[in-house]
Amino acid sequence: MPDVDYYEVLGVGKAASVTEIKTAYRRLAKSHHPDTGGSALTFQLVREAYDTLSDPMRRAGYDADGRSVRVPIRPRPRRRFGEEPGYEPEPVVIDPEDLEWWEFAAQDGRVRHGRRRGPGHTPVVAAVGGMVLVLLPVLTGVGFSAPTLIIWLILTAGTALLVQRLARGYLAASRAKNRFAAEFGGKRVFGTPGTETDELAERLTADLLERYLTRLPGARIFHGLSWPDSVFADVDHAVLCGKRLVLVESKLWLPGHYETDDDDRLLRNGRAFRGGGSRLAESLAEYRRILPGVTLRGAMVVYPSRTGEITTDLNDPSPTPPMTPEQFLHEIGGWLAAEPSTVDTATMRVVRDRVVGTG
Repeated sequence: MPDVDYYEVLGVGKAASVTEIKTAYRRLAKSHHPDTGGSALTFQLVREAYDTLSDPMRRAGYDADGRSVRVPIRPRPRRRFGEEPGYEPEPVVIDPEDLEWWEFAAQDGRVRHGRRRGPGHTPVVAAVGGMVLVLLPVLTGVGFSAPTLIIWLILTAGTALLVQRLARGYLAASRAKNRFAAEFGGKRVFGTPGTETDELAERLTADLLERYLTRLPGARIFHGLSWPDSVFADVDHAVLCGKRLVLVESKLWLPGHYETDDDDRLLRNGRAFRGGGSRLAESLAEYRRILPGVTLRGAMVVYPSRTGEITTDLNDPSPTPPMTPEQFLHEIGGWLAAEPSTVDTATMRVVRDRVVGTG
């Protein structure tokens, strides 16, 4: 065991709870992971600190040993290749009328929790009409012939069955709504985008999602999701609507034209792009494993890192295509709007529990 102060490494006090230690580790691990430009040695130290302090027995042994050496763990931020100092992409502003799905998405503002929603107006009108027809002969004192009595009894039984089913439907919808409110409240956005200087793209996409995709009554937005058995924020963002889930990576890359070739390799201006990586394909595989009944898509939303224009292939067949923010809103927004008012509670619970930093 190295002679270091693991509490100092994670930036927590000696009385920190396991939840506080876990939250601190997730934050540091993301910024120091070698895949995001961090130091492999620093990342290893952060991991050792977490492994020690998150285990009660190992932590007790470490506390009893009493060794403590201050270790600096925050390297000076490095500029990425191609960045223009002080440059920030302009926030994306789109006229909602240009989005084909915009008006359709708001036609039904009632949220269906899973398959549970009130029966609607048509069955109610049918039930009321049936009750009037059943009660009218009784109230007017009209006599029945044998055939008429049979028809009346059949109509009465059918009306009673319809009323019973309506009542059960309303009760089930009400219970589902109350359970959902007790578990999730009125939240539509879970987690927060990165706050570090190198996470500008994540903040731009977060604003994009919340300004436009919340138009879908059933849409729920998540920032910073981990893979199963991981504590890193492996996925920048996700949007769930009904049984459709899109996983999103946000990229701040050099201006140019981005597309993928037949082998799903990323190209910039027709050549292999080596200025940044993606783990979106792996993320899709991980989430398909834990959400077998959900339809998934992936998208990389790309912003320019300096003055210039980003363009992408509008017909890219890749499962993880690069997209401009405008293309993302048109294509992915329309895809999610297929079932705009449904919140699938079971799927939402799985995705919500993968948000990093919620304790």
